[in-house]
Amino acid sequence: MKKTNLIISATPSLDELDGASPLESQAEQRPLVFTAAQHGMRLDRALVDLVPEFSRNYLQQLIEAGSVLVNGQAMTKPSHKVKVSDVGVIELRPTPQSQAFKAESMALDVVFADAHVLVINKPAGLVVHPAPGNWSGTLMNGLLGYDAQAFDLPRAGIVHRLDKDTSGLMVVARSRAVMDALVRAIAAREVKRQYLAIGQGAWSGAPQCTVDAAIGRDPANRLRMAAVDLNLHPGKTARTDFALLSNGTQACLVHCTLHTGRTHQIRVHMAQLKHPLLGDALYGGAMGLGISRQALHACRLAFAHPITGQPLSFSAPLPADFLAALSAMGLKYN
Repeated sequence: MKKTNLIISATPSLDELDGASPLESQAEQRPLVFTAAQHGMRLDRALVDLVPEFSRNYLQQLIEAGSVLVNGQAMTKPSHKVKVSDVGVIELRPTPQSQAFKAESMALDVVFADAHVLVINKPAGLVVHPAPGNWSGTLMNGLLGYDAQAFDLPRAGIVHRLDKDTSGLMVVARSRAVMDALVRAIAAREVKRQYLAIGQGAWSGAPQCTVDAAIGRDPANRLRMAAVDLNLHPGKTARTDFALLSNGTQACLVHCTLHTGRTHQIRVHMAQLKHPLLGDALYGGAMGLGISRQALHACRLAFAHPITGQPLSFSAPLPADFLAALSAMGLKYN
């Protein structure tokens, strides 16, 4: 199995990147060969492809510190465009990110698998990708343990994410060509993703509605997202369709269809409707009503197979805690 050969310590400071690091002896010189897949890319983006165990931010720091040579010359601008057949070398220094890029044995609920794609039913509580506070035990680590070929793919083939406490279906690529095809399909909104959500309070509006509200970082709380006015704040357009399935005195069961895939999109849009998800304290949802995490489940995933073109559609049963919350709230799901 392919493994990184770096010994890991703490994240380097900018001073360490300038050459004063006590971990200097642990640095690794790694050759770079840019292929047609990277032709015309910014250098920092190309490095994410070639050195996927490091974050783009860290790779940008290395570039600016003169630690990346292309065709024998130090490149200090992340925006430098690379060409096919360019060659170079990068000096890598240990970070938690590189330690995170390791295989771990994990029981994955694989709904579908062939030579090209995996469909995973992710449980609530599983982090998708390593990040500060979760450098191991993530879905990415499990995918690397499931298939050694995943080491050759950025993010082990992960093309979209679910929040840690959201359960349900995800598609994962098993080759670079398939990964690129799935990313294009998601961007073109050809991958259909549907969710079930339990919102706080009795639904009082029309049984079907669409929220078309841009999402960006909350100006008042940088730890969360918010519906924003793009004339005043940075953000991206976001659209979600909602359909009421069951209504109760304390909560409502809603079917959600994503047309875009913004961070926390359903959570933000449900809060915008004054129905924050049960268990979602970040966006005002009530706790202690039968579920201890946000009541959101990716129940259905549909897309054309990126190689054969065959239509594929998958459903994931409701997890036990979601069913318990429905029962506690007197909601029905058929």
